[in-house]
Amino acid sequence: MKNFILFTETHLKSILKPRLYETKFGEHIHLLSNITNINAQISKSDVKYVLIGINESIGINANLGYSKAYNAFNACIKVLLNTQSNHFIDPKTVLLLGSFEYPDFQKELKKLDLSTKKDLKKARQMVSMIDTDISKLVHDIVKAGKIPIVVGGGHNNAYGCIKGSSLALKNPINAVNFDAHTDFRPLEGRHSGNGFSYAMDEGFLKNYFIFGLHENYTSKAIFDSIEAQPTIAFNTFEDLRVRRRLKFKKELKRAKQFICNTPFGLEIDCDAIENINSSAKTPSGFSVEKTRQFISYFAKQKQVSYFHLCEASCSKKDETQVGKLLSFFITDFIKAQND
Repeated sequence: MKNFILFTETHLKSILKPRLYETKFGEHIHLLSNITNINAQISKSDVKYVLIGINESIGINANLGYSKAYNAFNACIKVLLNTQSNHFIDPKTVLLLGSFEYPDFQKELKKLDLSTKKDLKKARQMVSMIDTDISKLVHDIVKAGKIPIVVGGGHNNAYGCIKGSSLALKNPINAVNFDAHTDFRPLEGRHSGNGFSYAMDEGFLKNYFIFGLHENYTSKAIFDSIEAQPTIAFNTFEDLRVRRRLKFKKELKRAKQFICNTPFGLEIDCDAIENINSSAKTPSGFSVEKTRQFISYFAKQKQVSYFHLCEASCSKKDETQVGKLLSFFITDFIKAQND
């Protein structure tokens, strides 16, 4: 599979830090020995979750943003594999497959002047090629009856998760998006700000709920667009946490009623979380605790088709903290599924 790097025993040994009298997550996680006939191997594997990474920030750049989102998956894996394995979680249910890597795209991107229409178009064409990779693998995982856990990269990859799941299930799916932004921008070429609008326009996305939208960073045109569509619902962060017009728990139930009756995707954009490094880091957002509650609530719903964590960004100095954050989210999701 082009652009995909299989996670191997060699990788595992280089990261895992065994300790006497302890059992680590990585000691029981499943791996594949090769990439040959990967679809059949996933189908036959005795796991419930397939963990994949996306090491790119091209979609964010194509949306005229900047991020080190290409580092998030690697930071997460370093922590997750060394998390304790105990009676609260069973790593034997997880297959760590590997990650998509786009070094050639990242190198080419550095040569582009994204202030010009010509080069911006090239960047957005790269995102479309990434879409193809993501949707194909997510399709194969969902068709095999497993749940993809997709980590890293920009929110552009929501499109591939939605499309792949929809094609596997042969029906449009729903999505709930924990996000400061709608990512429902115009169909102007693919980037991190229009994954949901493209997915809905092409018939892969049906009902879409945006949880915690930031009023200051949503244009009137976007509000007009989403308010006019009966298949889109939302609440704002200000109504939930500033003015307190809405109750968090009641809004969880409203979102559940809107999207959970049929298969849906669970989306977490780290832009929504206060003081977490991302492409649009915010000083005013949901706490990590509220985010974890949100994940646990929707992970318990039987119709969840995939779990997508995106937009986290990290440098060397903060990779452990970002890795811990994403690892908490992954283990929260699995634990809630098993409740």
